[in-house]
Formats: sequence, structure tokens, C-alpha cells
Amino acid sequence: MAKRDYYEVLGVSKTASADEIKKSYRKIAMEFHPDRNPGNKEAEEKFKEAAEAYDVLSTPDKRANYDRFGHAASGGGGGYGGGYGPQGGMRMEDIFQNFGDIFGNDMFGGMFGGGGGGGRRQGSRGANLRIKLKMDYGEIANGANKKIKVKKHVTCQQCSGSGAKDKGSVQTCGTCSGSGQVRRVTNTFLGQMQTVTTCPTCNGEGSTITAKCGGCKGEGRVYGEETLSLDIPAGVQDGMQLSMHAKGNAGERGGPPGDLLLVVEEEKHEHLTRRDLDVVYQLHISFPEAVLGMQAEVPTIDGKAKIKIPAGTQSGKIFRLKGKGFPAFQSYEKGDELIEVNVWSPQNLSNEEKEILEKLKNSPNFKPGPNARAEKEERGFFDKIKDAFAG
Repeated sequence: MAKRDYYEVLGVSKTASADEIKKSYRKIAMEFHPDRNPGNKEAEEKFKEAAEAYDVLSTPDKRANYDRFGHAASGGGGGYGGGYGPQGGMRMEDIFQNFGDIFGNDMFGGMFGGGGGGGRRQGSRGANLRIKLKMDYGEIANGANKKIKVKKHVTCQQCSGSGAKDKGSVQTCGTCSGSGQVRRVTNTFLGQMQTVTTCPTCNGEGSTITAKCGGCKGEGRVYGEETLSLDIPAGVQDGMQLSMHAKGNAGERGGPPGDLLLVVEEEKHEHLTRRDLDVVYQLHISFPEAVLGMQAEVPTIDGKAKIKIPAGTQSGKIFRLKGKGFPAFQSYEKGDELIEVNVWSPQNLSNEEKEILEKLKNSPNFKPGPNARAEKEERGFFDKIKDAFAG
């Protein structure tokens, strides 16, 4: 089933401000909150859908990418993006951990029984990790599986991320009795009002550590290295950012990991130049080859190709190899390879060569046409490209 437009999910326009987006998300989240709809799977999915939309539209970078590429900005079903849909494995605790403030812990904690982020929680979420991913023309055109080593915070194997020396070193918090939250009842002129706040002793985790793990000093994570296998879709562009859910830095004491942000860095090709979806190759041929015609072998993204240069080809002529350019990201559109002919004039001639050319220069066949020079001066590269597509 295709994903709905994020703006449609939240019921806002594409020009909506951050405050409008937050207000709309809060209204929808409160309507479909699990505590208000116990056992209602449809409400739960709408609750998650709204959280996914809010995550993207409330983050400037993610929103800009979404406005430009739509759902394709997250790599579709390939594992990239915010990770809040069915493919990303969104959990309710992820929503409460990241957006708990939306529900208002103090005001609404009593109403929802602490489900809105004021209850027991894991340690703090790990930071996102941003790295550059170098890709050559072939990888960009065809997609690629990249295996990379990433240095980051990883879960401590000695304590399995708990931060404690052993199981006996973890005790239930005496302040909140393990709930992670403290409830207070205040008498007001309107009657009694109950408020719920995060437990200050255990920071909402529901437990305290009496003896820290020697490997991670109680953090539940250490600095290490992880080898990742990344499936990069075809058609990405230089500077495009892809997000891999939960592959960033590990969180503290079992907290959820951050995301891995991949910034595409396009490597230059030895012979080809990219122009949007097209690639351009400068073919240099000699004067006799231009006059007599020839068959030339030219490089392409995927190898080599042969083209026929007809007799009498002028310098600056553009030839086209259809479909030999880059594919558009998440689209069937594909560019071409444009080959611009450059006729090379020799600079050092022998006496014999000069004599031959002297005999030829006055021949009618070697005189340029009446408007050839003026046309050459007036027409630029992109005009020639239009001719190539029209030919």
C-alpha cells in the first residue's frame, strides 16, 4: 500500500509553519493515542503514521528533502528514511522517547496514565552519525552495495548495554518504585489536580546502578567500529543525503540508537563529465579524420561504445548515445551520452606537409561555407545539444 502524503496525514498545507505542524500533530496524536484507543489496531497505525509524518516535517533537512523528492528521499522500501513506518520497525517507545514533550508530560500524564512519555524509559537516545559516501559513475548509474567500516559508539558487550557490573548491581529505584515517574496531587480551587513528572533519582529509567560496568564506566556503550552493508539505489546525486534508521551511535544504557546519515560524494570520471542526467565526452579527432570520416571508440559509464563519424564532420558537432546517461532517482527516466567532436589542428608541420596543405587550401572543397564562421561564433554548446536531439 502506497504511503500517504505527509502533509495530508497531518492535515496541513505545504507552506505550514513549524508551529502549525506541531499543533496539528499533537491534535491527531491525542485523538489516536493508544491509551484512548486500547486494542484498536487502526488507531495505533494512524498514531504511528502521524509520528512518521511529524518526524520528517518537523526536521528542516528532512522536510527539504521530502519537498524535493517525496517519499523517494528516504529510499522507498530500501531501508532508508526516518524508519517510522512498518519497514522501519517503529515502536511506541520510540515515539514517546522522541516526541514525548508533544503530549505534555505534566498536564496529560494523569489523563493517560503516564503513557505520554512520563513513564519508565530507557537511557538517552544515541546521536545521529553523518558520513560521506564516495560513489563512482558506475555505482551511481546502476546502484551499489557498499560495505563500509564506521567508527561510532556501540553497545558494550561486557554488560550488554545495561551499564551495570552485574545483574545484582541494578536495583529498583526507591523514589518511584520502578515506575520511572513521580505523581503528585495538588489541591486547587478547582479541586485536586494530579501531575506526573519524570523521576529525578533515576531519570525515568526505573532503576539505579550501585556498581558500574568496568568496560563502559556505566554508560552501556563504548567507542568501537561496525561494518555495515548498504544498498544504495541508482540515480543518487552529489550532495544527496540518505538516512539509515538505527545505525548511528548507540544510546546510553539501552537507549535507542541514532540514525546514520549518508551524504553522497560523487567521484569525478577520468573522461566523462556529468550534466544533470546526461554525460558529456569530448572526442578529439585529426583534420584528415574529420574530412574522410572514421569509426571512433568512446568511453561510456558502463564500458566502451563505437560510433561512426561521417566524412565532413565539423568541429563542435554533437553526437548522441541514447540511454547511456544516468537514471533519474526513483524514476524510469534516463539521460544520454553527448559526444562533442573537436577537430585538432597540428602545430608543427614538416616542409612536405606544408606543401601539401598549400596546394589544398585554394581548392574549392577546402573553403568554408559563406556563413560557417559566423554560425560557429554565434552558436554555443547548448545550441549544439538541441541540434543533436533534433537530428
